[in-house]
Amino acid sequence: MRRVIFTLVAATALSMAIGASNTEASTYTVKPGDTLWKIASSNKVSVDQLLSWNKLPSTSIHPNQTIKVAATSATAPPKNTGTKAPVISTSIYTVKAGDTLSQIARIHSTNVSSIQKLNQLPDSNIRPGQKLTVSGKAQANTPTVTKPNTYRVTSGDTLTTIAKRHGVSVSQLMSSNSLKTSSIRLGQVLIIDGSSATGQLVTVSKPTTTAPSSGAISTVIAIANSSLGTPYKWGGAAPGGFDCSGFIYYAYNQAGFNVPRTSTTGFDAISSPVSSPQIGDLVFFKNTYRAGISHMGIFIGNNSFIHAGGDRVQVTSLNDSYWGSHFDSFQRLNVTK
Repeated sequence: MRRVIFTLVAATALSMAIGASNTEASTYTVKPGDTLWKIASSNKVSVDQLLSWNKLPSTSIHPNQTIKVAATSATAPPKNTGTKAPVISTSIYTVKAGDTLSQIARIHSTNVSSIQKLNQLPDSNIRPGQKLTVSGKAQANTPTVTKPNTYRVTSGDTLTTIAKRHGVSVSQLMSSNSLKTSSIRLGQVLIIDGSSATGQLVTVSKPTTTAPSSGAISTVIAIANSSLGTPYKWGGAAPGGFDCSGFIYYAYNQAGFNVPRTSTTGFDAISSPVSSPQIGDLVFFKNTYRAGISHMGIFIGNNSFIHAGGDRVQVTSLNDSYWGSHFDSFQRLNVTK
């Protein structure tokens, strides 16, 4: 009899221990340096599942926060019926300083191309505070071109942004659509081409494709080209990742120039404007993610520049509608080897 009682007690204790172990295994206490993506990867779940199980409004977490890392009976997903569940809602993410499209795409288990389509982004450039749709149906959130020469107004559009996107002026849009004011409404269809030739990108200047003035500048260009594809990293100034000013700092210093690690405004302060830029001169842009000088690259000829922008180091044409509209100046660094 005692043996039976002992067996029952032991079995009960073992059952309780297993239950406690399962409960502990279903939660995780956030440590300094953790991210929701890192926690999801460690527990072989998705970020979206963590957001859902913990009812988190965003991917922001803090040390000592307790996170559910497994579904409970109340949050367990419905059984698979053999049919794919339709997308019934969208998810909005607010860009933080240091974010890149590739990071945001990875966190939300999507890709850069999908986010660009959902938000009608002309390139990979984003700014802190910007709200991005990161999931849902593109056709429900993307501005729609109904005909080759028309455009349907979507949420957040202004006549100015539409004009820049299509390479036309606000006055052309107003004239083509007989608008008396710049007010537009959601769903309104606008004629883009009008009576004049429009939609063509305008070169912001006519720089000469002058060869590098020295072998050292040729080295700068070679180093810059060897960095193509390197990921964008806020504050980065090494081959593992660059921001725009860190990229300039790295390329010039590796070529033997004594260049300080400074910001875009710092580089602007130690440079002089030039009207006929040479290969290796700097290109400055203004009013991108903040007011004033806010981005820079290296002029490489053929009206193009190489820069750490969007999610990587890349070559972009100055004829690009976005960069052309934010162009500020060509300048030459006042530094020596």
